[in-house]
Amino acid sequence: MNILVCIKQVPDTKIIKVNPKTNTLDRSSAPAILNPYDAHAVEEAVRLKEVHGGKVTVLSMGPPQAKAAIKKCIEIGADEGYLISDRRFAGADTLATSYALFKAIQKMMNEQGVDLVLCGKHAIDGDTGQTGPGIARRMEIPPLTNVIKVEKVDTVANEIVVHRKIENGYERIQSTLPCLLTVEKEINQVAYSPLPNMLRAARYNPIIWTVDDLDEVDIKQLGLKGSPTIVGKMWPPEKSKGAELIEGDVKKQATEIVALVLSKQELFEVKGGE
Repeated sequence: MNILVCIKQVPDTKIIKVNPKTNTLDRSSAPAILNPYDAHAVEEAVRLKEVHGGKVTVLSMGPPQAKAAIKKCIEIGADEGYLISDRRFAGADTLATSYALFKAIQKMMNEQGVDLVLCGKHAIDGDTGQTGPGIARRMEIPPLTNVIKVEKVDTVANEIVVHRKIENGYERIQSTLPCLLTVEKEINQVAYSPLPNMLRAARYNPIIWTVDDLDEVDIKQLGLKGSPTIVGKMWPPEKSKGAELIEGDVKKQATEIVALVLSKQELFEVKGGE
């Protein structure tokens, strides 16, 4: 069973800042890490490989330093990693990213085949959750999003059964293989890496492809040229100024809330007769 996991190196959003002039993330302000949701996707792929055999391959798009994220996946237990890296990929939104990853997956499928694709639910720097389904759409395979459990994989019947997270519980879904899963953190706990994996990861060099290594690529669908999304403005969320806990019975709480609102009534006044 050949399992492919699409991963991304992201800035640690606990530290990252926004550049006020360009309205973009200042990625130099924070260390780069493996997207946390993707780590759970790799962990799940490794667990499936242990049960069903086969190979786990990771794929990422990014600058050369994204090799560190692939090494982390090798540490978790992936067998090999590919990085597509080229200036012509720069500035890609989710549409252009899914296209670039799809062209790399096409090349991999021609060489070794892919039975299952896993992605994290979303990347913590963009938080769109669009890249995984975008890849599935281009591959013309079913996308199963927000997966919290892989119940069964039948490699003979080419079927998979998963639990998909919804607002009030979960859905149990059966799909044919190949398909694509986007996973939640609840799907597993990422295990501590054994020493042999850590040593192998330290020595491992991912396979790097440029645009020229891929087949029949439409350059107009890459990078900024292939990205219809425009970011008008970005700003960091305001820091919480704290909250006040109002204690007592319902009548006392209501009285204090009304008094608080009345004391701030100038904030609710409509100016200029609007």
